[in-house]
Amino acid sequence: MNEMRGEEIRAVVAETLAEQQRLHHDDIDVVILKTIATILTSFGIEEEDRKELRADFQHLRRWRKSVEQAQSFTFKAVITIIVTGFIGAVWLGAKVMLGK
Repeated sequence: MNEMRGEEIRAVVAETLAEQQRLHHDDIDVVILKTIATILTSFGIEEEDRKELRADFQHLRRWRKSVEQAQSFTFKAVITIIVTGFIGAVWLGAKVMLGK
């Protein structure tokens, strides 16, 4: 009989283990997808609503970014007003001091 060498045995075992791991990952992927679908369904989000949900999230992102931008502009405006008021007070004080 033709005997298998150690290298051939290792190759067969490695291939078998790799196939089992691929099957195991496929099973895990199926379970994860079912779990996510179940969770979303429990929140009232059906699979058909996926496009609408995506649009809602995109709208929320745009809204958040616009609010952050408005906050930045507001902060800059407040700093500008404070600095302008301080410079105006210094100018008025210097004008009064030079006027005496």
